[in-house]
Amino acid sequence: MPDKVPQWLAVDRSVESPNADERPSGAKINLLVIHNISLPPNEFEDDFVEQLFTNRLDANQHPYFLSIADLRVSAHLYVKRCGRVTQFVALHRRAWHAGVSSFCGVEACNDYSIGIELQGADHIPYTEHQYRALERLTRAIQQSYPAITADRIVGHSEISPGRKTDPGDAFDWQHYLARL
Repeated sequence: MPDKVPQWLAVDRSVESPNADERPSGAKINLLVIHNISLPPNEFEDDFVEQLFTNRLDANQHPYFLSIADLRVSAHLYVKRCGRVTQFVALHRRAWHAGVSSFCGVEACNDYSIGIELQGADHIPYTEHQYRALERLTRAIQQSYPAITADRIVGHSEISPGRKTDPGDAFDWQHYLARL
């Protein structure tokens, strides 16, 4: 890893997730994956996402959590509705965000991608605060990883078709990419 590549970005909070590991030897970071998450689904008030990404989600807090409490997942970055950003995994490490995935015929996207989760749902418009934060994060990531060009910024749905739908129809790709 070159010295110029930051491990942690200038964000509002850093909370290290245990759900990460080292990338395979020789892996080149060249893909940015945009996701959405809300826990419980379509609700944005609590910090359940942080609890999920740090293996502290109490399944008794909501019936939906019974189905996900044992998941071991993370993302590099998480952008709340207000635009506040939390980093969970250093960029040079492999976050566990993409699952079974493939891009341009290359499997296991976690090996070579950076994952950003937006607090949201497929059908609920994202906030301008989120687009501003996402633009800032994307520019910083692209500066450190120039192989992440506009055509290598994708939604989770593109790398896991039929399995995932995020960031959904409510995400304005044209608005986001025009800002870059």
